[in-house]
Amino acid sequence: MRHRRAGRKLNRTSAHREAMLRNLVSNLFEHGRIITTVAKAKEGRRLAEKCITIAKKAAASEDPSVQLHYRRLALKKLHRSQVVKQLFDEVAPRYTDRQGGYTRVLRAGYRLGDNAPKALFELV
Repeated sequence: MRHRRAGRKLNRTSAHREAMLRNLVSNLFEHGRIITTVAKAKEGRRLAEKCITIAKKAAASEDPSVQLHYRRLALKKLHRSQVVKQLFDEVAPRYTDRQGGYTRVLRAGYRLGDNAPKALFELV
C-alpha cells in the first residue's frame, strides 16, 4: 500500500525522474511556458513552486550570506546556474505579493502517437 507516499513514479527510475523534472522546471523558468504531459506538469509544479518560494525568501532577506544560502539551495534543486540566476533576478520578483500558485496547468488535447493527455505548463 502506498499510504502517505507523495508524488508520481512516471514509470521511471528515481534518478531518471529527478533529472527529468529538473530539466522540465529549468525549461519552464527559461521559456515561461512549455508543453508536456499532464502528469509531468502536475509533478513539475511541485518542484517549480518550491524553487520560486526559495527565491522569494532570498529576495526578502537583506543579509548577503542568507541570499547565498538560498541560491545554493535552488542550485541544489535545479543544477543549472544560469537558470538559478534568471529565477532570482527575473522570475521571483514578479511574485512578491503572491502567496503561492505561481504556475498553471492547462489541458491541451492529446498527443499524436500514444494519445497521452498534453498540458500547457506555464508561469502565472
